[in-house]
Amino acid sequence: MNPKKHRIYSIIEWSVAIAACGWLVWQMVTYDNYPELWSVLRGMGWKEFGALVLCVALMPVNMAIEAWRWKTLWEGQRDNVQCTKEMSFCEAQRQVYYSKLAGLITPWRIGEYPARGVLMGEGHSAVSHQPSDVSYQKSLWARVLSMGAVGSATMTAAIVIGGVVSIVLLVGIGEPVVIDQLGWSYWSLIGAVILLLVVALLSAPRLLKRWAEVSHKLVLVSIGQSLVRLVCWCVQLILVLYALGAISIQPSAFSLSFIYYLLVTVTPNVPIAEVGVRGAWAIWVFGSMNAALAGVLLWGINTLLPCAIWPFMRAKK
Repeated sequence: MNPKKHRIYSIIEWSVAIAACGWLVWQMVTYDNYPELWSVLRGMGWKEFGALVLCVALMPVNMAIEAWRWKTLWEGQRDNVQCTKEMSFCEAQRQVYYSKLAGLITPWRIGEYPARGVLMGEGHSAVSHQPSDVSYQKSLWARVLSMGAVGSATMTAAIVIGGVVSIVLLVGIGEPVVIDQLGWSYWSLIGAVILLLVVALLSAPRLLKRWAEVSHKLVLVSIGQSLVRLVCWCVQLILVLYALGAISIQPSAFSLSFIYYLLVTVTPNVPIAEVGVRGAWAIWVFGSMNAALAGVLLWGINTLLPCAIWPFMRAKK
């Protein structure tokens, strides 16, 4: 890559990082519920504290699973003249951590996958050669955005699958669920999302063939990996809810955590309002004010910590 293009990619990379860090600082300064949060944290026993530590320890596992998903998507395409199948796991992790920063400052986190493309374009680390022509750059970005669309769709599909299966299981054992409380209009929306996802994922190989190679097998593998990541999220949520005294650990709590992520995903939101949306749904699903604090705390663990770690990963590039 010529120095001018390298400089442009570096400017974009650091501009996103600085903007995201500024937003995080503002979010932390304006958060108005610190006294209650500190009060709950001071009241934790050793079991609760251990659960919180385990939740934090699962953050890099969560990020590693996402790196695994991204690496699989990128390498799941066939070789052609312009793109090889090589991406190291370390490089995938570097891109995933950086994309957290970009997701914070873009509506609906749409900046996550383009941010990964910025790092690819900056270093060409995903390919075995370094072409500089315009056609290569177009091909690279087309593939990144195509794989981003598939990755987003398969993650949403996994969340919908987990949520719907959990609702069916709770109905089957006679546990109270949220169907009647939400109303059928909301569940009609979920039905529409399911239909859209089915059509999109079945059509992906044909719709994206101009820009990338996508197979139904790759889509199914990505959904499976997404389910693994969703389980990690749910375990983290249960641990932090238990740590804050919002729930006791039991099978129904695990099912409710899947439903919680379904509701958070389907509810329209932007990153600047995401903390409030997650907290509100946590109270509604788990029936405890401490659940809102749990939602905020888990957001901090899975968002603030990766953003704080990225500069160190960047330094080791």
